[in-house]
Amino acid sequence: MRRFAAHWLGRVRYADALALQERLLEQRLAGAIDDTLLLLEHEPVVTMGRSAHHENVLVPRARLEALGVELHETGRGGDVTYHGPGQLVAYPIFDLNPDRCDVRRYVRDLARVMVGLAGDFGIAASFLEGDPKLVGVWVDEASPSKWPGDPRVEGGATRTAKIGAIGVRLSRWVTMHGLALNVSTDLDGFGLIVPCGLSQYGVTSLKRLGAEAPPVSEVAWASVVHFERVFDAAGRRAADEETARLRGAP
Repeated sequence: MRRFAAHWLGRVRYADALALQERLLEQRLAGAIDDTLLLLEHEPVVTMGRSAHHENVLVPRARLEALGVELHETGRGGDVTYHGPGQLVAYPIFDLNPDRCDVRRYVRDLARVMVGLAGDFGIAASFLEGDPKLVGVWVDEASPSKWPGDPRVEGGATRTAKIGAIGVRLSRWVTMHGLALNVSTDLDGFGLIVPCGLSQYGVTSLKRLGAEAPPVSEVAWASVVHFERVFDAAGRRAADEETARLRGAP
């Protein structure tokens, strides 16, 4: 059975989390560490993936800086997204060898983790296959306890909105980057961008949908169960001292 250690890092600047991921990726490729799951919140940041269009950032960099929002270009897939406090970010550093070497399956599995987490809070969410523009997890704001179906269908009484985003990078089938689930995120941050390049759909959160939104740390630890289920793995909660060593603390 696969095994992984889960680490809660708290609130982390994007550049620091990226540097940690890159270091752990090299260690995982070398077989120096086992699978590792990083769980955290980011300070406010707009990130641009490999497919990003600069026009989807709606305000100048100077305005972002004035608002305390960083801007980073990054090697993950996808377009533009926003991260900020109140959002659970999960970065698996997982070796998919030998039996899970399928990018579409991996993206689908990350979506299944978020669908399960949303369900823990009474929110019915789902994901779509076959349309790379609609990667992520979706809900119906008009009836959040009942999944509306395909957001590509025009008409109807649904208000489809995105609650979870996915962007990944793989190196020799070892993963980095991952998922972001809006728990109690200040959704105004998404107004700085065209989220994932999709202007026709809204963005929502567990809190906005009326769900009880506990601290992100609680949602992070709840996600471990879903990573275990989806990846058929045994996870363990890393001790604080182990997490400190992982981060390079003295």
